This record gives sequence, structure tokens and C-alpha cells, in this order.
Amino acid sequence: MNKPVILTVDDDPEVLSAIARDLRQQYAKQFRIIRADSGQAAMDVVQQLTLRNDTVALFLVDQRMPQMMGVEFLEQATQIFPEAKRVLLTAYADTDAAIRAINVASLDYYLLKPWDPPEEKLYPVLDDLVNDWYAHFHPEFQGIRVVGDRWSADSHRIKDFLARNQIPYRWLDIEQNANAQKLLDSAKVETPCLPLVLFADGEHQPKPTNLQIAEKIGLQTQATNPFYDLIIIGGGPSGLAAAVYGASEGLRTVMIESEAPGGQAGTSSRIENYLGFPVGLSGGDLARRAVTQAKRFGVEILTPQEATSIRMENDYRIVTLREGSELTGHAVILALGVAWRRLRVPGIERFTGAGVYYGAAQTEAIACEGEEVFVVGGANSAGQAAMYFSRFASKVTMLVRGESLTKSMSQYLIDQIDETDNIEVWNHSSVIEAQGDDRLESLVIKNSKTDEAQTFPAKSLFIFIGAVPRTDWLDGLVERDDRGFILTGSDIHSKGWMLERDAHLLETNVPGIFAVGDVRHGSVKRVASGVGEGSICVQFVHRYLSNL
Repeated sequence: MNKPVILTVDDDPEVLSAIARDLRQQYAKQFRIIRADSGQAAMDVVQQLTLRNDTVALFLVDQRMPQMMGVEFLEQATQIFPEAKRVLLTAYADTDAAIRAINVASLDYYLLKPWDPPEEKLYPVLDDLVNDWYAHFHPEFQGIRVVGDRWSADSHRIKDFLARNQIPYRWLDIEQNANAQKLLDSAKVETPCLPLVLFADGEHQPKPTNLQIAEKIGLQTQATNPFYDLIIIGGGPSGLAAAVYGASEGLRTVMIESEAPGGQAGTSSRIENYLGFPVGLSGGDLARRAVTQAKRFGVEILTPQEATSIRMENDYRIVTLREGSELTGHAVILALGVAWRRLRVPGIERFTGAGVYYGAAQTEAIACEGEEVFVVGGANSAGQAAMYFSRFASKVTMLVRGESLTKSMSQYLIDQIDETDNIEVWNHSSVIEAQGDDRLESLVIKNSKTDEAQTFPAKSLFIFIGAVPRTDWLDGLVERDDRGFILTGSDIHSKGWMLERDAHLLETNVPGIFAVGDVRHGSVKRVASGVGEGSICVQFVHRYLSNL
């Protein structure tokens, strides 16, 4: 945390220099001493401090200044830092004005010039004020702040990106947080500017892309080497496992992740059946541990970056990224994971990010405190989300198409849901329409058993209805099944394999390109299975490389 600030203002250079000197002598260890030579210059400083999320403990201001008198400055500055102590420096002739200012600007004290010796006439007064300020001081969060609207899709995107990349941030809703508008005023941005992201160094960006945020906060977005032994596309559990094992066994390894390490599993609020964690762990915790482990072995993780094509040149595999740069390597592992299947009913697309969300339980849960939440889906991901929401929402309603949860959900989750008072499960139920103006306001829900449709008020709908691979960009390169999952090993059509040797277990129809995890045809859709496939795939990569 930065030191709190004592800001002193005087238009007389000699007086300003003297008061700053005396302040530093007594308070430099606890406070940052900043000086300004006019009221307007001081207001500019105050606005910059606001953007940097710094705190002012004390204003020590001369009364007689051109353009802006001291009392006028204090009236404006304390609207931004209302907890700061306020002291006016006055000449003998200004004491009447200072006394009146006690009521006008809530002045804490006024001091007469000159204040020599400071040990008798300055420090005792200021010591008492700063001690009183410290007694009621609550340090502000030091880091990224996001000012936005809860019902903005861009606000949701930025919050989700920061949360999934383990970047602490503070959310300020423009409709609910009084400081949000003050920050917008200090930033002097043109409207519409929301969401506005403010960084710790005072810089701010309106509506930044994920890539712009990543570059600003220091995430690696570009490769540092011209060549790699192994290029991994996708940063879910299988990709992270492949990265750890590849790098630990001496392969120069780079991993490309389009959103955040952890993939879809990284959004899980609780994984309770992962071996070695008897009390469970969140998907975010699993991703954080894996990223730390991978980086310790020297893996380069590019986030957020997206591969758009792969081409072959002799024994080289060349991956092109969306912004046009290329990575060259001998072997590629496709660990692309899957995306949430979209719910195709009227209104859903319109309100996506504005009350309708795919996954995102951890990002939006706190905003749903005291509200009713609807969850669509009957598999483990939906059950984990429902349990997490139950800690914040007044009620969680699960909408399940089937007759029960037993066909698609682990028994331990079913038992937990049954024991949670504020979770209800509506079987045979589906959303057939989402309604509202600029955000979700109600849902039309149909019971397939009774054929009855009813409309219910709703602010938040979270969708967990299975997953689909995003592999269209690989069309014409690797073989896929009719749903888009990648074929490997013995599942490859005979005409798709051109070498005399058989394809390795996790190898695609293109030698040197492998597929692991949920994106692979026939894979078991579990975190532990993805980790296992990513780990053993490195052995097949070694076999491939040994024959080059």
C-alpha cells in the first residue's frame, strides 16, 4: 500500500518550501508529502491521487491564493476525500475568515503564520489530527478497479477475465457505489465510457479489450522464442498437465490460452472428487497451482491469445495467432476444451451478459446476494454452481429437463442439494423465453409433463447445458466426428493416416499433432481424465520427436 498523503498548498514559493520542509522532517516516515502552488494545481493532484487509489490524510492550505482561495479549495477537495483532516494557514488579518470557514468547509483547525518553532506551534496540532485520522482509517483496496453497470455485457466480460486470470480487482457499480461517479469525474473521460478500468498507476482505459488489459497488467501475450519443441493450444487441465510434463522433461514448451488458464474447469466453484483433495478445491485454485507449477519449469503461457490456423512445412508445425504472429515448433497438442452449448430460445442472446450468463458462477455470485437465481442444467457443473449460489442468493431454482438429477449428476452433489434449504429442483422444466427491456426481467418456463408455461420474475439466469467443441478452424486439417470432436489413434479413418507406423494413442491424422481432453472424441469428461491425457501425451510427443 502507498503511504497516505499530506497535501500542502501555498502560492508563495518560500512559504511552500518551508512548510514542506517542516512536514517532511516530522512525517516523512508515515506520509508522502506533496505540495502544490495553487488551488487549481492542487485539485489536479487530488484527481490524480483518486485515479491512483491513494488516500489523503491531511490538507494544509493557505487561505489567500489567487484564482482559488483556500476555503474554496477545501470545499471541493473534501468532496473527493471527505475523511481527510483540514487545516487552514492564515495571516493574523484572516482569522475572522478562518473562523467562518469552520462551518463552511468543516475546518478542523487554523494555524497562524509564522508557525516557528514547529515543535511548539505546528507538530502538536498536526500530531493530534493525524492520530485521529489514523484511528478511523480503513485502507482502500490497492489494485485494479472496474467502474461499470451490472447489466453491461462488457462489464461482465472484464470482471470474468480478471477473475479467471487470478487478478484481484474491485467492482464499483455506477448505480450503487457513490465513489464510482467521483472516479469518472476525476478521469475526465467522454461518455459513454463504461466500463472504465483504472489501474494502480493511475492510468485508465474505457472499454478495454481483454488483450489491452493483459498487456497493461503484465500478462505474457507474445512468445519470446523463435522455436519450440512443443506448442500446446488450450490451457485447461489437460493443456496445463501437458505443459508441466513437457517442460519438466526438457521440452521447450509454450501454451496458448484464449481466455484464462483453467479452461471451463477453472470456472467451477468446487471440485470435490479430485484425487488428493479430500475437502475439494475450486477450479480457480486448481488452475493457479498448475500455472505456478508450469512456470516453475519454464513454460511460456500466452494469455489471452487465440490460434487461428496450423500449417506444415516439412517437420515443422507453424501456428498462426489471431493478431498475425506465428509460432514454430516440431509438435502440437490440441487441448482446446469445449464451450458451453448455447440455449436457443427467444431473448437469450439479447440478454447474454445482462442477466443471462454461461458459467460465470464465481464472477456474478456476490451481485446476486439476496436475490432469486435460476440455474439451467442437471450435470455436475450446474450442481456445483447451485451450491455456490446458495451461499449468496435467497433462493436457487434449478431447471432440469429430465425427471431427476440421477442420470447426469454425481451422487455426492445430489445429496448436498437435497440438504440445502434454499435450493429447489424443478424437473421436466425448460426456459422457453427470456423477457425484459435492457436486461433480463422475467423467464417463461414450461413444464414438459403438464405442458403448462408460466412467467416468473428473474434477474439472473445461469446456463450449464453441456458443451460443444470449437474446432471449425481446424476444418480440412485434422479429422473430426460429426459433432466436431477430434479423432485420434485407432479412431482415425484409415485413409487419413499416411505413415507406415500406426498413429499413437492420442495422435491425430496429422503426424506430430495430438489431441487431449474434452475436445477429443471418446474422452471421459472429467478433470482427472483430462489431466491424465495431458500427462501421458507427452510420452507420445517424445516418441514422435525421436523419429525426426
